[in-house]
Amino acid sequence: MGSNQMTFERYEKKYLLDEIQYKEFIKRTGGRIVPDEYGTTTICNIYFDTPDARLIRTSLEKPVYKEKLRLRSYGTPGKDGPVFLELKKKYKGIVYKRRESMVLSEAEGYLLRHEAPGVETQVLREIDWFLKYYRDIRPAMYIAYDRIAAYDTQKPELRVTFDWNIRFRNQELDLKKGTWGQQILEEGQQLMEIKIPGAMPVWLCELLDQLCIYPVSFSKYGKAYRMQQAEERKDEGGKYCA
Repeated sequence: MGSNQMTFERYEKKYLLDEIQYKEFIKRTGGRIVPDEYGTTTICNIYFDTPDARLIRTSLEKPVYKEKLRLRSYGTPGKDGPVFLELKKKYKGIVYKRRESMVLSEAEGYLLRHEAPGVETQVLREIDWFLKYYRDIRPAMYIAYDRIAAYDTQKPELRVTFDWNIRFRNQELDLKKGTWGQQILEEGQQLMEIKIPGAMPVWLCELLDQLCIYPVSFSKYGKAYRMQQAEERKDEGGKYCA
Protein backbone atom coordinates (compact mmCIF):
# COMPACT_ATOMS: atom_id res chain seq x y z
CA MET A 1 0.00 0.00 0.00
CA GLY A 2 1.26 3.47 -0.79
CA SER A 3 1.41 6.22 1.79
CA ASN A 4 0.22 8.97 -0.54
CA GLN A 5 -1.87 11.39 1.49
CA MET A 6 -3.90 14.36 0.41
CA THR A 7 -5.95 16.80 2.45
CA PHE A 8 -8.41 19.43 1.28
CA GLU A 9 -10.07 22.32 3.09
CA ARG A 10 -12.49 24.46 1.10
CA TYR A 11 -16.02 25.69 0.48
CA GLU A 12 -18.08 23.72 -2.01
CA LYS A 13 -21.14 25.22 -3.68
CA LYS A 14 -23.48 23.06 -5.78
CA TYR A 15 -25.74 24.03 -8.68
CA LEU A 16 -28.12 22.04 -10.88
CA LEU A 17 -27.87 23.22 -14.47
CA ASP A 18 -30.08 22.47 -17.42
CA GLU A 19 -28.51 21.98 -20.85
CA ILE A 20 -28.92 25.64 -21.89
CA GLN A 21 -27.37 26.98 -18.68
CA TYR A 22 -24.46 24.56 -18.97
CA LYS A 23 -23.66 25.51 -22.58
CA GLU A 24 -23.92 29.23 -21.82
CA PHE A 25 -21.70 28.92 -18.75
CA ILE A 26 -19.05 27.08 -20.80
CA LYS A 27 -19.31 29.68 -23.57
CA ARG A 28 -18.91 32.66 -21.25
CA THR A 29 -16.04 31.20 -19.23
CA GLY A 30 -14.16 29.78 -22.22
CA GLY A 31 -10.45 30.54 -22.03
CA ARG A 32 -10.57 31.27 -18.30
CA ILE A 33 -12.08 28.13 -16.77
CA VAL A 34 -10.56 25.20 -18.64
CA PRO A 35 -10.60 21.39 -18.15
CA ASP A 36 -7.64 19.84 -16.37
CA GLU A 37 -5.33 17.31 -17.99
CA TYR A 38 -7.54 14.31 -17.14
CA GLY A 39 -10.44 15.28 -19.39
CA THR A 40 -13.63 13.29 -18.78
CA THR A 41 -13.36 10.68 -16.05
CA THR A 42 -15.77 8.18 -14.55
CA ILE A 43 -15.73 8.32 -10.76
CA CYS A 44 -16.95 5.29 -8.83
CA ASN A 45 -17.74 5.26 -5.10
CA ILE A 46 -18.84 2.89 -2.37
CA TYR A 47 -20.40 4.82 0.52
CA PHE A 48 -20.24 3.23 3.96
CA ASP A 49 -22.92 3.50 6.60
CA THR A 50 -24.49 1.70 9.55
CA PRO A 51 -27.31 -0.84 9.03
CA ASP A 52 -29.85 1.81 10.08
CA ALA A 53 -28.32 4.42 7.71
CA ARG A 54 -27.28 6.61 10.62
CA LEU A 55 -24.77 8.67 8.65
CA ILE A 56 -26.98 9.64 5.73
CA ARG A 57 -30.05 10.20 7.90
CA THR A 58 -28.04 12.57 10.08
CA SER A 59 -26.62 14.31 7.01
CA LEU A 60 -30.10 14.93 5.57
CA GLU A 61 -31.06 16.77 8.76
CA LYS A 62 -28.45 19.40 7.80
CA PRO A 63 -26.52 19.50 11.08
CA VAL A 64 -23.65 21.90 11.75
CA TYR A 65 -21.23 18.95 11.54
CA LYS A 66 -21.47 15.83 9.41
CA GLU A 67 -19.13 13.19 8.04
CA LYS A 68 -18.99 10.34 5.56
CA LEU A 69 -16.65 7.55 4.52
CA ARG A 70 -16.29 6.31 0.96
CA LEU A 71 -14.06 4.17 -1.20
CA ARG A 72 -13.33 5.80 -4.58
CA SER A 73 -11.85 4.70 -7.88
CA TYR A 74 -11.42 6.36 -11.25
CA GLY A 75 -12.99 3.90 -13.63
CA THR A 76 -13.72 0.27 -12.77
CA PRO A 77 -10.68 -1.11 -10.93
CA GLY A 78 -9.24 -4.60 -10.92
CA LYS A 79 -8.38 -6.46 -7.73
CA ASP A 80 -5.09 -4.59 -7.40
CA GLY A 81 -6.20 -1.36 -9.04
CA PRO A 82 -5.61 1.99 -7.33
CA VAL A 83 -8.34 3.38 -5.08
CA PHE A 84 -8.72 6.15 -2.53
CA LEU A 85 -10.18 5.78 0.92
CA GLU A 86 -11.80 9.13 1.73
CA LEU A 87 -13.04 10.61 4.98
CA LYS A 88 -15.08 13.73 4.28
CA LYS A 89 -16.27 16.11 6.97
CA LYS A 90 -18.27 19.32 6.79
CA TYR A 91 -18.40 21.88 9.57
CA LYS A 92 -20.16 25.24 9.26
CA GLY A 93 -20.04 25.10 5.49
CA ILE A 94 -16.34 24.23 5.22
CA VAL A 95 -15.46 20.86 3.70
CA TYR A 96 -12.49 18.94 5.05
CA LYS A 97 -11.40 15.89 3.07
CA ARG A 98 -8.75 13.34 4.00
CA ARG A 99 -7.77 10.65 1.54
CA GLU A 100 -5.39 7.68 1.56
CA SER A 101 -4.30 5.75 -1.52
CA MET A 102 -4.36 1.94 -1.54
CA VAL A 103 -4.92 -0.89 -3.97
CA LEU A 104 -8.45 -2.29 -3.92
CA SER A 105 -7.62 -5.65 -2.31
CA GLU A 106 -5.85 -3.90 0.60
CA ALA A 107 -8.64 -1.37 1.04
CA GLU A 108 -11.27 -4.13 1.15
CA GLY A 109 -9.18 -6.08 3.67
CA TYR A 110 -8.88 -3.02 5.86
CA LEU A 111 -12.54 -1.92 5.65
CA LEU A 112 -14.37 -5.24 5.44
CA ARG A 113 -12.15 -7.65 7.36
CA HIS A 114 -10.38 -5.21 9.69
CA GLU A 115 -6.94 -6.23 8.47
CA ALA A 116 -4.18 -3.88 9.60
CA PRO A 117 -2.79 -1.70 6.78
CA GLY A 118 0.87 -1.88 5.88
CA VAL A 119 1.67 1.65 7.11
CA GLU A 120 0.42 4.04 9.79
CA THR A 121 -0.51 7.58 8.77
CA GLN A 122 -2.49 10.42 10.27
CA VAL A 123 -5.26 9.87 7.72
CA LEU A 124 -5.54 6.19 8.64
CA ARG A 125 -5.58 7.05 12.35
CA GLU A 126 -8.58 9.29 11.70
CA ILE A 127 -10.30 6.55 9.71
CA ASP A 128 -9.51 4.01 12.45
CA TRP A 129 -11.27 6.26 14.95
CA PHE A 130 -14.24 6.60 12.59
CA LEU A 131 -14.53 2.82 12.17
CA LYS A 132 -14.30 2.20 15.92
CA TYR A 133 -16.86 4.89 16.70
CA TYR A 134 -19.48 3.58 14.28
CA ARG A 135 -18.41 -0.08 14.75
CA ASP A 136 -20.93 -1.81 12.49
CA ILE A 137 -20.11 0.29 9.42
CA ARG A 138 -20.52 -1.53 6.07
CA PRO A 139 -20.95 -0.84 2.33
CA ALA A 140 -24.30 0.88 1.83
CA MET A 141 -24.50 2.49 -1.62
CA TYR A 142 -22.68 2.46 -4.95
CA ILE A 143 -22.63 5.76 -6.84
CA ALA A 144 -20.86 6.52 -10.13
CA TYR A 145 -20.86 9.52 -12.43
CA ASP A 146 -19.01 11.05 -15.34
CA ARG A 147 -17.06 14.21 -14.57
CA ILE A 148 -15.17 17.02 -16.21
CA ALA A 149 -12.94 18.85 -13.73
CA ALA A 150 -11.79 22.37 -14.59
CA TYR A 151 -9.87 25.21 -12.99
CA ASP A 152 -9.52 28.99 -13.25
CA THR A 153 -6.39 29.79 -15.24
CA GLN A 154 -5.96 33.06 -13.32
CA LYS A 155 -6.63 31.55 -9.88
CA PRO A 156 -5.97 27.77 -10.12
CA GLU A 157 -7.17 27.16 -6.57
CA LEU A 158 -10.70 27.80 -7.86
CA ARG A 159 -12.00 24.48 -9.17
CA VAL A 160 -15.22 23.71 -11.06
CA THR A 161 -16.57 20.22 -11.73
CA PHE A 162 -19.45 19.08 -13.92
CA ASP A 163 -21.09 15.72 -13.13
CA TRP A 164 -23.68 13.93 -15.25
CA ASN A 165 -24.99 10.40 -15.77
CA ILE A 166 -25.11 10.01 -11.99
CA ARG A 167 -26.30 6.48 -11.17
CA PHE A 168 -26.62 4.39 -8.02
CA ARG A 169 -27.37 0.89 -6.81
CA ASN A 170 -27.75 -0.70 -3.38
CA GLN A 171 -26.78 -4.20 -4.48
CA GLU A 172 -23.50 -5.70 -5.71
CA LEU A 173 -21.62 -3.10 -3.70
CA ASP A 174 -18.26 -3.87 -5.25
CA LEU A 175 -16.21 -1.44 -7.35
CA LYS A 176 -15.19 -4.33 -9.63
CA LYS A 177 -18.81 -4.98 -10.68
CA GLY A 178 -19.03 -2.13 -13.18
CA THR A 179 -20.69 1.28 -13.30
CA TRP A 180 -24.34 0.34 -13.86
CA GLY A 181 -27.16 1.75 -11.76
CA GLN A 182 -30.35 3.80 -11.61
CA GLN A 183 -30.21 7.40 -12.83
CA ILE A 184 -30.49 10.25 -10.31
CA LEU A 185 -30.70 13.36 -12.50
CA GLU A 186 -33.20 14.24 -15.17
CA GLU A 187 -32.10 14.03 -18.79
CA GLY A 188 -29.92 17.00 -19.76
CA GLN A 189 -29.14 18.02 -16.17
CA GLN A 190 -25.63 18.67 -14.90
CA LEU A 191 -24.47 18.99 -11.31
CA MET A 192 -21.90 21.77 -11.12
CA GLU A 193 -19.72 22.22 -8.04
CA ILE A 194 -17.57 25.27 -7.43
CA LYS A 195 -14.76 24.58 -4.97
CA ILE A 196 -12.97 27.54 -3.48
CA PRO A 197 -10.69 28.19 -0.48
CA GLY A 198 -12.44 31.48 0.32
CA ALA A 199 -14.98 33.93 -1.04
CA MET A 200 -16.54 33.55 -4.48
CA PRO A 201 -14.98 35.96 -7.04
CA VAL A 202 -17.22 38.88 -7.97
CA TRP A 203 -17.06 38.12 -11.70
CA LEU A 204 -18.28 34.57 -11.10
CA CYS A 205 -21.09 35.70 -8.78
CA GLU A 206 -22.29 38.11 -11.47
CA LEU A 207 -22.16 35.46 -14.18
CA LEU A 208 -24.15 32.96 -12.12
CA ASP A 209 -26.75 35.63 -11.43
CA GLN A 210 -27.00 36.57 -15.12
CA LEU A 211 -27.60 32.93 -16.05
CA CYS A 212 -30.11 32.40 -13.20
CA ILE A 213 -27.88 29.68 -11.73
CA TYR A 214 -28.52 29.45 -7.99
CA PRO A 215 -26.98 27.24 -5.28
CA VAL A 216 -28.84 24.13 -4.20
CA SER A 217 -28.53 21.66 -1.36
CA PHE A 218 -27.72 18.41 -3.12
CA SER A 219 -26.11 15.20 -1.91
CA LYS A 220 -25.60 12.33 -4.36
CA TYR A 221 -25.79 9.77 -1.56
CA GLY A 222 -28.73 11.61 0.01
CA LYS A 223 -30.67 11.68 -3.27
CA ALA A 224 -29.95 7.99 -3.90
CA TYR A 225 -31.02 7.09 -0.37
CA ARG A 226 -34.31 8.97 -0.72
CA MET A 227 -35.01 7.32 -4.07
CA GLN A 228 -34.27 3.93 -2.56
CA GLN A 229 -36.60 4.62 0.38
CA ALA A 230 -39.37 5.72 -1.99
CA GLU A 231 -39.00 2.51 -4.02
CA GLU A 232 -39.16 0.40 -0.85
CA ARG A 233 -42.31 2.17 0.33
CA LYS A 234 -43.85 1.67 -3.09
CA ASP A 235 -43.04 -2.04 -3.01
CA GLU A 236 -44.46 -2.38 0.50
CA GLY A 237 -47.64 -0.62 -0.58
CA GLY A 238 -48.03 -2.99 -3.51
CA LYS A 239 -47.60 -6.01 -1.29
CA TYR A 240 -50.16 -4.61 1.15
CA CYS A 241 -52.71 -4.01 -1.60
CA ALA A 242 -52.18 -7.50 -2.94
